[in-house]
Order: sequence, then C-alpha cells, then structure tokens
Amino acid sequence: MFFELIAAIVAGVAVAGAVLLLNRISGGRLPRWTMPAAAGVAIIGFTIYMEYSWFDRTTSEFPEGVEVTFTHEARAAWRPWTYLWPLVDRFSAVDLASIRTNDAVPAQRMANLLLFARWSGPKVVPLVYDCDGWRMAPLLDTVEYDASGAVAKADWGPVPEDDPTFSIVCKEA
Repeated sequence: MFFELIAAIVAGVAVAGAVLLLNRISGGRLPRWTMPAAAGVAIIGFTIYMEYSWFDRTTSEFPEGVEVTFTHEARAAWRPWTYLWPLVDRFSAVDLASIRTNDAVPAQRMANLLLFARWSGPKVVPLVYDCDGWRMAPLLDTVEYDASGAVAKADWGPVPEDDPTFSIVCKEA
C-alpha cells in the first residue's frame, strides 16, 4: 500500500512536470489550473488502474498448480463506475500440490485454501473435505483422528453442490 501511494504521487508529479514543460513550450498559454488538474487526474487514474489490475497481477505470479476457485466483485457508491465495471477485491485459490490423501480413507482429502484480499496479506486455511459426504471442515487444533487416520471429530459443514474448491479437491475421489 505504501509503495502504491508513492507511485501515485510520482505519477502525479511526472504528469505535472510534463504539463509544465508543455506550458513553457507553448509560451505560457495554458491556464494556471491545468498543471494541478492534470496531476490530480494522473493520481486518480493510476489508483483506478492499480485497483482493477490487482487481481490479474496477483494471479499472474502464482506457481503452476494453484487454481482460483472464487472471486468477489465489489461495487461501491463512492466509486460509481464499479456498478458498470465491478472490480475483484478478494478471491480464493486452492493449491493442488497441497492436496493430501490417506489410503485408508480415500474419501477424505486435505488441502490448503489460499485467501487473498486487496488490502491484506494472504492467508492459508488448511481444510479437510469428505468427498463422499459433501462436507468440509477447517483443520483446527480441535480436530481428532481415529486409528486409521480418518478425521473423527471436526466442525463439519455442508458444501454447496456448485462449490468449485470441492470439485477440484475431490475430482478424483
């Protein structure tokens, strides 16, 4: 966030400098408000660009085997253009390399769900999926395992039939 603020200020100063140079070349014919207005437009334009390109910039750095499973499109009154062109402000992804199975319990699979939000750091949430029971549970300290290695006690919750994370994790089960 700090570097984006510095970059926005630099963009504003650069555009103000270009307008100043253009004003000198034109012999001072530009109105006095042109330079600060151009700097303001540059700062706002740079900020909008950074907001809309955040999702693509973030996902382009993913290693192979990380798949995006959910995106949230934000709309806000203070950004009225987002009603026409919503922007992604958070999303989740699953790391395919983190999917673990137990041969004794092939229907239960563990995977890391990666949560990303625009102004916060990524979070990793380890989950267990019961592919036969259409349910999932976070792997917390309270999870208990039985002798075969199956999750015996967990805070299970239902999974919607159209959940892409469940579909990816349980693809081969």
